[in-house]
Amino acid sequence: MICKCVGATEADTGGMPVCMIPQIGSVAGTLCGLGRENRLEKKDEMSKSRYCKGIQCPKILWMDRYMPEKADGAASDAVLETGVKVGELARQYFGDCVVVNVSFCREEMVSATRTLMEQGTECIAEAAFTHDGLYCAVDLLHKNNSGWDIVEVKSSTRVKEEHIEDMAFQYHVLRQCGVPVGHIYCMHIDSTYVRMGELDIRRLFALEDCTESVKEQADGMEKRIREIQTYIDTDTEPERELDCYCEKPYPCVYRSYCGRHIPEHSVFDLVRMQTKKKYTLYHQGIISYADLMEHPEVMNDNQRRQVESVCGDRPDVCDKEEIRTFLDTLSYPVYHLDFETFQQAVPEFDGIHPYEQIPFQYSIHVEDGHGGLRHLEFLAEEGKDPRRTLAQHLIADIPENACVTAYNMSFEKTVIRHLAATFPDIGEHLLHIHDHIVDLMVPFQKQYYYSAAMQGSYSIKYVLPALWPEESELDYHRLEGVHNGAEASAYYADMGNHSADEIAVMRTHLLKYCGLDTYAMVMVLRKLREVCGEN
Repeated sequence: MICKCVGATEADTGGMPVCMIPQIGSVAGTLCGLGRENRLEKKDEMSKSRYCKGIQCPKILWMDRYMPEKADGAASDAVLETGVKVGELARQYFGDCVVVNVSFCREEMVSATRTLMEQGTECIAEAAFTHDGLYCAVDLLHKNNSGWDIVEVKSSTRVKEEHIEDMAFQYHVLRQCGVPVGHIYCMHIDSTYVRMGELDIRRLFALEDCTESVKEQADGMEKRIREIQTYIDTDTEPERELDCYCEKPYPCVYRSYCGRHIPEHSVFDLVRMQTKKKYTLYHQGIISYADLMEHPEVMNDNQRRQVESVCGDRPDVCDKEEIRTFLDTLSYPVYHLDFETFQQAVPEFDGIHPYEQIPFQYSIHVEDGHGGLRHLEFLAEEGKDPRRTLAQHLIADIPENACVTAYNMSFEKTVIRHLAATFPDIGEHLLHIHDHIVDLMVPFQKQYYYSAAMQGSYSIKYVLPALWPEESELDYHRLEGVHNGAEASAYYADMGNHSADEIAVMRTHLLKYCGLDTYAMVMVLRKLREVCGEN
């Protein structure tokens, strides 16, 4: 496979690579790199990314233009890197591919890409077009017998509704430019692929023909574009009611600003209530906890307890009999276990499928039942398949019939089952560990122990500070580098990009975070014993 880049020299653009694209008839096209479209957007240009934002909620675009400082957060670097990596690999799918690099100079981009299309280049990566203020980047423009196919590359494992909207915008722009479009495909990750040996690009990706649904969605495109443009062209901040589009298909970075009128305790804080139902209640004026107290029928028992513990001054729950029954299921020594895992959209190791949870670290705190506590831990070397080494250390650290606790044990048990299936020679010992795990979450999930400070949640991140509010050593915010599981995954996946000294620091951060997870379990169990008078 040959992948070539065309464009002006980096010197021409201050060190930035340049891309070029075609002009069809009198219509100029512009090309943009995958994942970099926003860098080239002009203020009044409607790109496919802006269009998709506008379809979700046009006020996102208005805020982007007039009040961008109100945004909260941004896409994670790990997500962006995954998209770039997947996009680069996708260029190999059709064989030889010419990549047109990014440029701020539209004229140069137009000139170079026009030449590529006139030469009949079979596959052009990062091709894009403009027409009457519209702009779109096409991940892969593939030549067919009578014209060109649009291939949109996604790092997801299926075609989603928002992908159809994205492709429909591209189809509309290319059609306006006079490009003969044959088929429109979504190329996404095939979750059934299991890597064995060299990466098989043809099996890693699934090419799904979306032509019919895309063309249907493209009907009425001009009207939708006009409506979005009219909305964002006003100088006065438009009114826009909160609704499900604040959350889906992507969380809106302006949700906090638009929801600044929402009281501290509101329907949006209720645990395990569907998003759609929350917004339905909001539109009915049932917003605050006080409102919810007047409509108890809209909540289940756990939600009512959550609200009443704040508004009704409902006392905390401590069912000592049920807690003692749970404690009786434990035997000493107790091994508190927690795994950290990461995922790869493109599997790097044999036997791994895309987005499989790959364990790279664990922490174990062992209580002997007499006040003794010792800590065991493992953190794999970066850049290598960690599974076998981790599994071997695990069976060395935990005896076959030991009592093991995990918080939300389904995750730990799934990891162990996969390890046992992958390494059958040590699978029996691993399954013994699996079969002796007790879920420390149960007393809180079943509300044998509940306080208002838990805010209706039984996640350990809420339970722990509710049980031990004055223990600063249990505060995850005091950790450096890693504060939650998502950060741990991204941290480990990124370690190979750092120097030896930096890696040493990163490993220390990971070990402290995972160690706190199991020490937290020690303290949770200590509190349960304490309320039952067993300490």
